[in-house]
Amino acid sequence: MKLTEAVARRIENLLKERGLTQYGLSKLGGVPRQTINIVVKGQHSQVALDTVYQIAASFGITLAEFFDDPIFDEVTD
Repeated sequence: MKLTEAVARRIENLLKERGLTQYGLSKLGGVPRQTINIVVKGQHSQVALDTVYQIAASFGITLAEFFDDPIFDEVTD
């Protein structure tokens, strides 16, 4: 699995766990909904670390907490 796909899945899982929509997450942290949507849909081959940081902060978690998930063990490239 590619890193961008793992990031997308992690975001989707966190949204489900917290009962949030992309729009709701956007309102919590100020990350544009379109940015979240682009990351989740994998429309770019790379995701900037500062974008991941902003999304994690919107969830109220650190980068360490964001990446502390077994899904990242499946990343191969």
